[in-house]
Amino acid sequence: MDLNDLLEIAEKENASAKPIRLRCCTAAGCLSQQGDAVKNALQQAVADADMSDRVEIVGVGCMGLCSAGPLVKIDPDGALFEQVQPEQCASIIASLNGGGPAEASVGSDDIPFFSKQHPIVLENSGRINPERIESYIAAGGYQALFHSLREMAPTDVVEEISKSGLRGRGGAGFPTGLKWATVAKMKAERKYIVCNADEGDPGAFMDRSVLESDPHRVLEGMAIAAYAVGATQGFVYVRGEYPLAISRLKTAIQQARRMGLLGTQIFESPFDFRVDLRIGAGAFVCGEETALLRSIEGQRGTPRPRPPFPAQSGLWGYPTLINNVETFANIAPIVSKGSEWFSAIGTEKSKGTKVFALAGKITNTGLIEVPMGTPLRTIVEEMGGGVPNGQVKAVQTGGPSGGCIPAAHLDTPVDYESLAKLGSIMGSGGMIVMDQSDNMVGVAKFFMEFCMDESCGKCVPCRAGTAQIHKILTKVTDGRATSADLENLRSLCEMVKSASLCGLGQSAPNPVLSTLRYYPDEYQACIDGGAAAEASA
Repeated sequence: MDLNDLLEIAEKENASAKPIRLRCCTAAGCLSQQGDAVKNALQQAVADADMSDRVEIVGVGCMGLCSAGPLVKIDPDGALFEQVQPEQCASIIASLNGGGPAEASVGSDDIPFFSKQHPIVLENSGRINPERIESYIAAGGYQALFHSLREMAPTDVVEEISKSGLRGRGGAGFPTGLKWATVAKMKAERKYIVCNADEGDPGAFMDRSVLESDPHRVLEGMAIAAYAVGATQGFVYVRGEYPLAISRLKTAIQQARRMGLLGTQIFESPFDFRVDLRIGAGAFVCGEETALLRSIEGQRGTPRPRPPFPAQSGLWGYPTLINNVETFANIAPIVSKGSEWFSAIGTEKSKGTKVFALAGKITNTGLIEVPMGTPLRTIVEEMGGGVPNGQVKAVQTGGPSGGCIPAAHLDTPVDYESLAKLGSIMGSGGMIVMDQSDNMVGVAKFFMEFCMDESCGKCVPCRAGTAQIHKILTKVTDGRATSADLENLRSLCEMVKSASLCGLGQSAPNPVLSTLRYYPDEYQACIDGGAAAEASA
């Protein structure tokens, strides 16, 4: 396999495309709403209309607008059909043949949800068939890997990623190039690459969608990283609750191996790289990198103290590079288009784009990708369509590790530094919108209960502290708390945050601290209500 082979595959794939293509979303969200039945009905309608010579039906990954699924988009005119049902399919096909106007079709370029996006990670999502490697190659796939192996030294690749300003998209925002450089400098007989796809935040589905929609983009990014740091073995650690992502990853790995894009002497070079899957068993703590590594090794998934960091001593004691799905999905575009192109997007300290999963009390739930620095208001009100029949009260970013940002701060740009100032974090990209009916004390209690249940129990501050915090929050919501309990709550939160072993415990108090900061009146109302009830009794 060489570049000419890739170009030949791409040429054949593009030449086989028919004049009219209907892209049907076959990601998990649309499949849960009969997306597969819609695709089958469209194929049958094409056959019945004797239009197979010029119309093709293609299953693609997530198109983003999950609340309007199942989605069907027509190329080349760009019409988008929302909430398609199997019984509508014959009418849609008839409209292609001059049989009347298409039902409920809109131009997706005119919808703010789509028009304000800047797809890099999601460039191929909803466009290519994730189950055919030829479809990815036709979109330019694996050319960045060829360029890296045949035209760049490993140090050149590391330098390019460093200059791009890419920061880890798993939540902490650590400079990706610095992490790569650390692993590359380590002297060891073997090194490992690990893709963290253990996405456990409530309301988050970014990594799942990328793996379902464009698995080869992640594999290519891992291969480039392996070449850059000197690794020969990779693992994708993916949640067991993601069966479709697992299935498509397995297919993608098999296809890449058959074509010689994974395995030995890739692109006729000395570079060897193998990728295997490891399936998680549902423990949220395994999203923490050291717990994840222990799980891959077959041990109980509990964190360990750092240093040494995984870049120094990771899997089985060898240097290990860990990045999440979205980070690896950015690598091939950076290599192809250059670090200057990527660093020109976003803000001074937060480069590039970020993928977010919009969920909660919002009109347009789904997946978006916007430049870093985009205001929250643009995301929530323009792209998300705002709260149906109401007003935004708060936006929770960063999952159980994040904070609740009040509507008064919706003009805040979404970047690492700005969110940290508000007491929240970027996290992996979950974004939950709440309206005026949501009680913020209840929200804090929900996330604390999640963290309490998911604590591995290894360190006392997290194991006991989260339980005590949840106990006080329960007293508050039950109307049994006093002002002294609120002081104890703050002290406990600070203790858990500063003394816990890993990121789960260190960030668990964030939703409580942010709601105490921005919604003290709701805590006080619970206390006053309880006191009033006791007095009247």
